[in-house]
Amino acid sequence: MTGPVLRVAALSKRFGGTQALKDVDLEVMPGEIHALIGPNGSGKSTLIKILAGYHHAEPGAVAELDGEPFGLGQVAASRHDRLRFVHQELGLVGELSAIDNLALSHGFARTAFGNIRWPEMERRTSALVERFGLGIDVRRPLATATPVQRTVVAIAAALQGWEGRRGVLVLDEPTAVLPPGEVARLFDIVREVRDAGAGVLYVSHRMDEIFALADRVTVIRGGRRIATRPVAELTPRLLAELMAGEEMETAHRPPPPSRPADPVLEVRDLWAGPLRGVGFDLAGGERLGITGLVGSGHEIVPYAVCGAHAGRVSGRLRLPERSERWTEARDAGGLGLPLVPADRAGEGVIGDFSVGENLTLPLLDRLRSRSGRLRRRRESALAQDWIRRVGVRTAGSGARITTLSGGNQQKVVMARCLAARPPVLALCEPTAGVDIATRLQLYDLIERQSDEGMGVIVSSSDTQDLLALCTRVLVVRDGRIAREISGRDITEPALVHAMEGTE
Repeated sequence: MTGPVLRVAALSKRFGGTQALKDVDLEVMPGEIHALIGPNGSGKSTLIKILAGYHHAEPGAVAELDGEPFGLGQVAASRHDRLRFVHQELGLVGELSAIDNLALSHGFARTAFGNIRWPEMERRTSALVERFGLGIDVRRPLATATPVQRTVVAIAAALQGWEGRRGVLVLDEPTAVLPPGEVARLFDIVREVRDAGAGVLYVSHRMDEIFALADRVTVIRGGRRIATRPVAELTPRLLAELMAGEEMETAHRPPPPSRPADPVLEVRDLWAGPLRGVGFDLAGGERLGITGLVGSGHEIVPYAVCGAHAGRVSGRLRLPERSERWTEARDAGGLGLPLVPADRAGEGVIGDFSVGENLTLPLLDRLRSRSGRLRRRRESALAQDWIRRVGVRTAGSGARITTLSGGNQQKVVMARCLAARPPVLALCEPTAGVDIATRLQLYDLIERQSDEGMGVIVSSSDTQDLLALCTRVLVVRDGRIAREISGRDITEPALVHAMEGTE
C-alpha cells in the first residue's frame, strides 16, 4: 500500500454555538510519525476524541483505514482495533494493578476451567513494561506508582498485540511528565512502531520533540487545518508563527539581575520525602529554578515550602519582610504562600466549579461583609479583573472551568495565586501540557510578577522553562543541591549534565 494508512476528510464538530472543528483533513502515511500541533482550544483534543469514538463527527465526514471506509463512532468494529490510543489523561484505573489495567482491554489468560492464570499474566505484563526499564511492580495498584510509571503502563497497554499490525498509534502528550532519559526511551519505541510500517499520530506542545521525532506536522488553529508540512522544511520560529497566526518571538532569555536584592524567603535544612537538608535564599525579583531527575526531590520543594506536602516535613522557613521569627516547615501552610501545582486537573481546579469560583476560592474571607455574607458583586468584579489581566479565554466567569483548555485553566490557577498578592509564588511544572503560544504568555506573566519584586520559584523538569525564565537554577540530586548555575551559564548541556551527574 502506498496510500495513507489513515485518512479523514471534511471532519467537523460543533458543541452548541461553538465550532470546535471545521472541515479538517488529515492523512497519516504508513511508516510515518505525523505530529499534530496547535494552540490550546484549537481542536486537537476534539479530533483525537472523534477518532477514538468518544465524540461523533458531523454528517459528511469521511474516514478510511488502508483505503477502507469505517465509521468514526464504531469503536467496537474489528478494523477500529488498528487505531491505538494513549490519551493525555491515560485512562487507567488507579485502584487496579498494571496487570489488571492491561487485561481490561485484552482480557485475562485463563485455564480450561475459567480460572485466571496469574503467573502468565504477570510475565506478559512485565514483558511489556520492562522495555522502559523503570522497575515497575506490575502487581501493585497504579495509585501508588509515579506519574512516569503510569505513563509507561498506558503506553504498554496501547502496544499490546501491535507487533506485525498495520494501523495508527495515537499519542496525546505522552511525555508531559517524563524526564529526558525516559523521553529518549519512549522515542526509541515510537520509532520502532514506525519502522514496523505503522503510522504514528503524535500530539505534543513541545517543539523540540516535534523536530526530534516527526516526519510531517499538521497545524490546526481555531478548529481548521492551517498547514501540513514536512518538518525538515520548517524552523521553530516558522512553526510557532503557523500556530499563533502571527509573527512571534520564541526565545526568552532573562537578563541577569542588575543588583542583588534582599531575600524574601529563606529556607534552611529542609527534609521532606527524598529531600535531605535542602536550603536556599530567594531574593525579591528573582526567578529561581529548581530541577533534577524524577525522584531526586526537586518536585517536592515548592510543595514543602508552601505547606502542601502530604508527608512528614522538617526544617525552617522565614519571610524576612514579614518577621524575624523562623517558622517550622511543618507549619509552612500558615505563611499563606500560594502554589501552582504540577497536577492541574487533580490538584489545581475543582471541575464542578465555575471559572470565577475557582479563581476566588481562597479569597472568600476578604470578600465577605461584616455580617459574613459573601459580596457577590465584589467577587464577580475581582474574577473579571483577573480574567482580563492574565488573558483567560472563556465565555465568562460563570462558565464551568472544565470548558477551558488546559492552558487557560493554568492561567486561572495562576490568577488565583497572584490575586492574594504574595511575596513569593511557587510553581511546579508550570507549562506542562500547554501550547507554545500559551507558554510564552505564561512566561510574560511570570516575568511581570518578578519585575514587580515578587520572588518566584520554578520547579520544572522542562529545560525550556528553566532557560526561558530563570536567573538562577538549583540542581537537586539524591535529595541534595548538587549544583547552582547562574546567569549566562544556564545552558541546556549544563543543566542536563548537572541533572545526570555527568559534569
